[in-house]
Amino acid sequence: MPGVFILEIDMAQYAFGSGMLWATPQFDAAGNAIANPTPVMVGVMQDGGIDISFENKTLYGQGQFPVAAGRGKGKITGKAKFAQLFGAMFNNIIFGQTLTTGLLTAKYDTTGQVIPATPFQITVTPASSGTYTKDFGVIGSTGVPYTRVASAPATGQYTVTAGGVYTFATADTGKTVFINYEYSVSAANAPTATQSTVMNLPMGTAPSFTADLFVPYQGKSMKITLYSCLSNKLSLSTKQDDFMVPDFAFDAFADSLQRVITYSLSE
Repeated sequence: MPGVFILEIDMAQYAFGSGMLWATPQFDAAGNAIANPTPVMVGVMQDGGIDISFENKTLYGQGQFPVAAGRGKGKITGKAKFAQLFGAMFNNIIFGQTLTTGLLTAKYDTTGQVIPATPFQITVTPASSGTYTKDFGVIGSTGVPYTRVASAPATGQYTVTAGGVYTFATADTGKTVFINYEYSVSAANAPTATQSTVMNLPMGTAPSFTADLFVPYQGKSMKITLYSCLSNKLSLSTKQDDFMVPDFAFDAFADSLQRVITYSLSE
């Protein structure tokens, strides 16, 4: 008799990788609905998670174990770690205030400049036709910081004007100094840059967003929508020899239609 060959096809579904997460703003920090929201992907996502929990209430009689149980309050929390930085994403999930174009950055001087003779001044030149905004100090070639004074600098001292003109002592002529400072670049010269000044708003209102998690694997997928989310944490941690991987956490709650979560799986 011929043998019987049985082919078993595994129809199970699995998930692999961190998936993709999108945050779509709903309301800003003042509680105003966003008329035409732009979804932002949480870029280069490293890992994430959604936790769903409930409080169970139990009823006891004379026995050791409950005779009835009922579900009480529920809670959904989420978290994600990501590596790609977007000003729009920070604003969508955390701050919800005014986001503008333009760049505010800093010059960390590793080259140094030589203090010239009369008038013993160095005028800094910010990159990208930027505008000098703030002094971050002067370091001498020996690593010792110079001291900022109001006028008439002596050896090891300097003054600086609003235009980024640094003046040094006559005795320091010919010495190399490293000047660090803050500067701004206009939207015309940094069209993709964003910035925002976060104001101290009254407690109560906060920006909310819709979170969509998508995890595909081997032609199948899991899709989860959390209709209204409120972030409660953003961590920006740096390391000496590694990439920054910020992370944020959030709570989910019902929207105006009482929707909390929609989930869909291929199996």
